[in-house]
Amino acid sequence: MKKLINRLSVVWRWIRGTVSPVFIALFCASFILWYIIKLGNVYTTNYDLRLNIDGEELRVPCVVEGVGTNLLGYKIYQHKALKFALSDLKYVVEQKVDEQTGEVLGRYCVIDNQSLQNAITLRFSDIKVLSVGDIPQIALPATADSAQVNK
Repeated sequence: MKKLINRLSVVWRWIRGTVSPVFIALFCASFILWYIIKLGNVYTTNYDLRLNIDGEELRVPCVVEGVGTNLLGYKIYQHKALKFALSDLKYVVEQKVDEQTGEVLGRYCVIDNQSLQNAITLRFSDIKVLSVGDIPQIALPATADSAQVNK
C-alpha cells in the first residue's frame, strides 16, 4: 500500500511539473459540459428492472428508450423494486409432471411479456419500454387451482 501511495505522489508531482493546473481545470470543465450536453440526446439501452410480483422478487431485462437524463436518473435512484399484483397481469399456470409416476412436481405461473411490458410502461411516463426479455417463472403453492388463467 505504501508503494502505491509513493508512486501516486511521484505521478502527481510529475503532472504538476509538466501540465498547467489551469489546463487540467479547463479540461475537466469541458468534459463536464460535454457530458451534460450529451445527456439531452435520446438513447436506447438494456436495463434490468427489479420487480416484486406478489412478494416474489424478480429481475427482468428490458430494452428502454429515453432522454439520457431520465435514464441516468432511473439508474441512480431506482433502489426499490416495482410492485405489481399478479391479478393485474395476464398469466398461465403450468404444471411440471413426472412422466413415470404422473405426480405433480411443481406449479409455475408464466407471465405474458406484452402484459408486463404494458404494466411497466404505465409506471414510467418519461421512458419508453421497447421490449421485455425472459421473465422468470413464479412458483405457486400446491393448493391453488391448476386450471386458473387470468385474462
